[in-house]
Amino acid sequence: MGAVRKRHWSFTFLQCFVIGSLVDSSYLSSATHLLSITTRVGNQVVLPCSWKLPLEGASLSACHIQWLDPVETVYEQQGELSWQAPEFTGRAEVPEEKLKSGDCSLIISDAQIGDTGTYESFMVVDGMKSRRTRVFIQSVKLSVFDHKSPQSRRPGEDLVLDLYTSHSMRVVFLGRNSSEWLDLWMRDDNNTEHVEKHPQKEQLTIKKLKRSDEGLYKVLDEQGLTISTVHLSVEDETFGGVTVDQLTSYRQNSTVLKLYQDQDSQILAGDAAKSSCSAPLLLLLLVSVLVTNF
Repeated sequence: MGAVRKRHWSFTFLQCFVIGSLVDSSYLSSATHLLSITTRVGNQVVLPCSWKLPLEGASLSACHIQWLDPVETVYEQQGELSWQAPEFTGRAEVPEEKLKSGDCSLIISDAQIGDTGTYESFMVVDGMKSRRTRVFIQSVKLSVFDHKSPQSRRPGEDLVLDLYTSHSMRVVFLGRNSSEWLDLWMRDDNNTEHVEKHPQKEQLTIKKLKRSDEGLYKVLDEQGLTISTVHLSVEDETFGGVTVDQLTSYRQNSTVLKLYQDQDSQILAGDAAKSSCSAPLLLLLLVSVLVTNF
């Protein structure tokens, strides 16, 4: 820890010295093509940078890279010494072995919505009269987007909600028939029977879903920016497009219909029996009339 602290102070002193004596390069063009990079929250992203061609023939006693956004310094490294802006602590890196070979790409881990912006890279080189010169290398536009997905579950099932990053602080819910967002979970909340945070993974489980759980779920970061949006539908299992409730109702209606059909059959059968019994009587009566008249 002492060595790390000493290294940090050494680099801070180096930074102050370099910034006080920097001049922009006037002999190398800065009209480099602007690259556009897109990614999703929680992913690792690489901002490309190569200093070999822009610095061909320049005096380079040591590899000293700066990344700005474009005014404030995001990351700076010279040899083993490095510095990161507070919001990038533990998330920004330019591997030293790659830097020596000409690759000054900035690796950002666990990308956040707030990382969206334009980044510029510079190499610090020796100039005339012992002055240091900052040479523009590359400009990169980074866009970080949130996650969106539709989900469908049946009543009684669980919904696993991805939080994507340790920077997720809050989950809010908007019911299908509601106009008010409700707090469903906060980072420091304890588990409940309905909502449970995975002990290691950045995942939240909504247990034993009901129809009232249908709606929108939003995962938010510390600034209230949206990390992800899930549109949840809670539906019964279907058979050929017919839900279980519809099928049950159909079966119940079919049973009633069959009962009526059985009753109708019995009535029709009774009428037919009566008709078959009355036919001989009518014939006997007709014969009697004919005999009497004769």
